[in-house]
Amino acid sequence: MTRSVYVTGIGRGDGRQVVELGVMELLTRHVDRVGVFRPLMHDDGPDRLFDLLRSRYRLSQTPDSVHGMTYGEAAALQAERGTDELVSRLVDRFHQVARDYEFVLVLGTDFADTTLPAEINLNARLANEFGASLIPVVGGQDQPAESVRAEVRNAYAAYAALGCDIVAMVVNRVAPEDREAIAERLAARLPVPCYALPEDASLSAPTVQQIVQTLDAEVLLGDASGLARDARDFVFGGAMLPTFLGALTEGCLVVTPGDRADLIIGALAAHAAGAPPIAGVLLTLDERPGPDILALAARLAPGTPVLSVPSQSFPTAEVLSGLEGKLTAASPRKAETALGLFDRHVDTAALTDRISLARSGRVTPMMFEHELIERSRSNRRRVVLPEGTEERVLRAADVLLRRDVCDLTLLGEEDAVRKRAAELGIDLAGAQVIDPHTSELRERFAELYARLRAHKGVGYELAYDVVADVSYFGTLMVQEGLADGMVSGAVHSTAATIRPAFEIIKTAPGAQIVSSVFFMCLADRVLVYGDCAVNPDPNAEQLADIAIQSAATAAQFGVEPRIAMLSYSTGTSGSGADVDKVRKATELVRERRPDLLVEGPIQYDAAVDAKVAATKLPGSEVAGKATVLVFPDLNTGNNTYKAVQRSAGAVAVGPVLQGLRKPVNDLSRGALVQDIVNTVAITAIQAQGEQPPAP
Repeated sequence: MTRSVYVTGIGRGDGRQVVELGVMELLTRHVDRVGVFRPLMHDDGPDRLFDLLRSRYRLSQTPDSVHGMTYGEAAALQAERGTDELVSRLVDRFHQVARDYEFVLVLGTDFADTTLPAEINLNARLANEFGASLIPVVGGQDQPAESVRAEVRNAYAAYAALGCDIVAMVVNRVAPEDREAIAERLAARLPVPCYALPEDASLSAPTVQQIVQTLDAEVLLGDASGLARDARDFVFGGAMLPTFLGALTEGCLVVTPGDRADLIIGALAAHAAGAPPIAGVLLTLDERPGPDILALAARLAPGTPVLSVPSQSFPTAEVLSGLEGKLTAASPRKAETALGLFDRHVDTAALTDRISLARSGRVTPMMFEHELIERSRSNRRRVVLPEGTEERVLRAADVLLRRDVCDLTLLGEEDAVRKRAAELGIDLAGAQVIDPHTSELRERFAELYARLRAHKGVGYELAYDVVADVSYFGTLMVQEGLADGMVSGAVHSTAATIRPAFEIIKTAPGAQIVSSVFFMCLADRVLVYGDCAVNPDPNAEQLADIAIQSAATAAQFGVEPRIAMLSYSTGTSGSGADVDKVRKATELVRERRPDLLVEGPIQYDAAVDAKVAATKLPGSEVAGKATVLVFPDLNTGNNTYKAVQRSAGAVAVGPVLQGLRKPVNDLSRGALVQDIVNTVAITAIQAQGEQPPAP
């Protein structure tokens, strides 16, 4: 039977979308097929939250299958035929959705101009009829702590009296200074867990794009990333430039008449200097600067929005004062912030147990990625990113900081890093930025590197120059325990990333070589491919070492290792130097690690397809169910992982380096932002050094 959880409230303004997004994140960590159902919706446009859920969680569900009916239709049906008929129709619609999914997230009514009487009663009845667990959300914005606590207790009593299966209560948007006290008092007063989430200004701040849509503004300058910035404050320009500059705040939207070229250029120049970075400039009175001023503005702060509206500043201010941010598919940063907030203040493990969320037998790419984030957050480590001015690295850092995944250090000239971040609208307040050229660590690292490389004739003067290189500096931070791992390679070559690790960190005890694996996230499982990135033509001893290392990496990330030593023949069917190498490597693995399940030589189809395995290697404990696939050479491995990635739509996470004493990982120079996020999470987990049981 399909299970479901119903998220509802008691009134407007509770910011319930944060909880709905957080619960969906929780569901997709454990369940393969999750559906969404909203019993009632407004007919004034698309369902923004569902659009966000569909894009973020790659849902195949179509928008028309999500909704029961509109509020207008519900009110008319209820008036004409009664509540029982309304509920019956919505229950039928729910079951049409539920039959296609393992779990359904139900989004309750929003109490916003719905014209429905007794809305709490309707939500309670629907939850009961759906057989859904209930999570009521109470808004605490601008309320004293005692009022918040009373309202939560009343909400619990109301839903409990209506027979609901309440698994947890959430109070949202409380004053940050009251959050802990509210949570403690409610924990003592309620029979179910109650989680308190603080107000976060960045969630309630509208994006520049939202302002454009609300005011029907004309975009004179700016790109998509600029329009995605949050407008955290509004500064109205009327004073002379020196006074005006002192009034600027970080993330503010400057509102000024369009004929004030001095304020426009002054605000953008301040942004370019990072003192402070602004969200953009909004020009009023239908006045536009001349082409020379606009050209200068574009050069000063590339991508920063400059907007124009025909109205005066005062009516514009009235509209802006009533705007609040929304979680939409067009605001991914807000989604990351919301999820970070949810994960920090909700005991997700306990909530998982309370809604009886058993883990699916399949491991999807999204479930694997969720697991990486969850595990890296559970035991925080610091990861250094040498490519501090690279856009993809900065965007990945933004995600990692918002999700509270790990501590970060970015390398590069500090002004350049912060200026680039400001241009992208990224807040690096939670990250450490170090310039290797000016850092007080440079002398210490030069002395260390000179000692390590003295046998190669490296003296202090040469070492002083070498350690200013970001790759060497980052590696030395890891060596000295100032960072727990390093991720690089978005713009640097593999050699530039790995060579310092070979020279400074060196191989782990028992490892002959450094090798790599890719986690290949297929539709229904995760496979580990090694080595597809480092060793061109390993001999039998090295191949055995790669297999043993890959098995350890697989186990560390929850994949039960069953090793297939791949070749162009299976068992004893073939011969030749290449097959003999794989056969010898297999024997070495069995000698060195008799506890590991290993088969080889074996062809790829016999390794992963049970039907082929039954014919070619009947009775094998590995054939047909291999999870670690070791390729005989780099040519075969690299081409195979790319072929599977492209043809099967697999998510390839890696390369993940193994065999070093401390974790350093290389990125593909074509790495996407999510690839960098995943690799940083993997590096943090490697630094934890844990060996969890397979799921």
